[in-house]
Amino acid sequence: MAYQNIFFTMEGEIAIIKINRPKAMNALNAEVLAELNAALDQVETEAKAKVLILAGEGDKAFVAGADIGFMSTMTPLEALHFSQLGQGVMFHLENLPIPVIACVNGYALGGGTELAMACDFIYASENSKFGQPEIGLGLIPGFGGTQRLPRLVGKSKAKEMCMTGEMINAQEAKEIGLVNKILAADKLWAETMKTAQILASKGRVALRAVKRCIDRGYDVDRRTGCFMEADSFGLNMASADAKEGMGAFLEKRKPEFKGKLA
Repeated sequence: MAYQNIFFTMEGEIAIIKINRPKAMNALNAEVLAELNAALDQVETEAKAKVLILAGEGDKAFVAGADIGFMSTMTPLEALHFSQLGQGVMFHLENLPIPVIACVNGYALGGGTELAMACDFIYASENSKFGQPEIGLGLIPGFGGTQRLPRLVGKSKAKEMCMTGEMINAQEAKEIGLVNKILAADKLWAETMKTAQILASKGRVALRAVKRCIDRGYDVDRRTGCFMEADSFGLNMASADAKEGMGAFLEKRKPEFKGKLA
């Protein structure tokens, strides 16, 4: 599929999606969201894709937010549909069965922070900025920011960010648990790829099970989450990857995972 607003490529077993509207600071409008949704479908059908990296084109912004010009003429019903479209993309991203790394360089504001939070973890450059500045427009976050942010950084910090609209730098984002690693801008991509390659070398069944257990268990009580973990552990034992991994350990060799979901 030909995309106008994003780049989609494969580097071996690593899928890469870049939002490609650098002149608009990679802002999200309905077209971008629709293309992103289609690209996520493509990732799911790409048999060799074991990891996804999500980034923004250019060195100024990951995604600077939703496209204000696009939103400014919306009716309330159109705004509702736009919010639902954005939330649908975030859930699609969050529910991918493979690990997703947000590679954030520059501004990740509003929809950009929301997009990054829907990934499994975030690597950011030293010059990155995060925030939910919608309050300054008389609006609130619409792509899941009021729900994912408190789950990541706690209620009071999330309220402060959403109510003041103030940006935070990469260091503070790491301190509050929003960002996993901070890197120099010229080392960000290489380090992100390094981690993606490590993930791609692991058993796909186990990666999927870890992601599912953590994500689904996070919103239930601990005992229920542990029941889910036990079920996944048992099912995982039947996979070819598990047999290969344990066999390699006993034979003192490096495992060769085939990447099959069975």
